[in-house]
Amino acid sequence: MSTRVLLVDDHQMMRQGLRSMLEKQPDIEVIAEAENGRIAVQLAAELSPHVVILDIAMPDMNGIEATRRIVAQQSNIKVIGLSMHSDRRFVSEMLKGGASGYMLKECAFDELAQAIRTVAAGEIYLSPKIAGVVVDGYKRHLSADKSSVASILTNREREVLQLLAEGNSTKEIAFALGVSAKTIETHRQNMMRKLGMYSVAELTKYAVREGLTDLEQ
Repeated sequence: MSTRVLLVDDHQMMRQGLRSMLEKQPDIEVIAEAENGRIAVQLAAELSPHVVILDIAMPDMNGIEATRRIVAQQSNIKVIGLSMHSDRRFVSEMLKGGASGYMLKECAFDELAQAIRTVAAGEIYLSPKIAGVVVDGYKRHLSADKSSVASILTNREREVLQLLAEGNSTKEIAFALGVSAKTIETHRQNMMRKLGMYSVAELTKYAVREGLTDLEQ
């Protein structure tokens, strides 16, 4: 089954260029385009795409607000922010808004196709430059918060965190622990809220620092 994609950018040439390239991929189908966030929210509700590629700086409704509304409507829709900005504030707000990925417009097309496949599979995708921004924000967070994992997370949350950091998917963790995928997703959201983190990448770094897992094993 093809991954259904909604393209959102206020520049028609940008949308046309992305569409032309994506339509060459046998496993990706562009189902619609939108020129601003408000239209994107409406189309996402009507068409239920698997992935929304969303520009951040748009008139009428920006990409950050659109992301919040799309994810609030249908949490299964994955959003990838596509922007010229690598500023930590933009990245942080998009991830807090529920985006599953963030890329710079300067990235090669092959990376966009890879990002679509990655988030469609339930994972997080960040451009290399953006990953560096996230790690920097994580270091800032560590310097401001010295609380131990044991004092912050419950036993089950620590268990889920270790499995998540070791690369297991939500479904795999749910199966291993004998609970529903929805329960695991709730644990993940609770952990992010408690720790003030906004991505699996941040949670993984935290798990390694706290000794919950050793990724080199």
